[in-house]
Amino acid sequence: MNESPLRVLVVEDEALIRWSIAETLAEHGHSVVEAGSAAGAVQALRDVPEPIDVVLLDLRLPDSSDLELLTRIRRLRPESAVVMMTAFGSPDVARHALELGAYRVVDKPFDMDALEHLLREAHAAHGRPHPGITH
Repeated sequence: MNESPLRVLVVEDEALIRWSIAETLAEHGHSVVEAGSAAGAVQALRDVPEPIDVVLLDLRLPDSSDLELLTRIRRLRPESAVVMMTAFGSPDVARHALELGAYRVVDKPFDMDALEHLLREAHAAHGRPHPGITH
């Protein structure tokens, strides 16, 4: 079965990490929009006319270090699944992110080979609760 490509917004302030994720997803045939800040993510969500299937969101950005951006993304694009990534995760932050509608919280560094499957899983399950924290 050939799965259709996803449109993914990658929000990550570290350019090399953002590039690596975007390249990995593009190799799997996905369409990737990139943002390096919270402001850039909001702008992308407003400017991109096509649906964003999944937002891969870094918790700590230069202009956002809490879950407020997650809340804004859920309001702007409720149709988009959100996967949070963080190098500074705590069980409380992860639990709160899941309560706010994140599909999963993954700790950095994560397995790039597993990323594509995780994003497909998030997209397929969007709208159904599926809490999870991957360590």
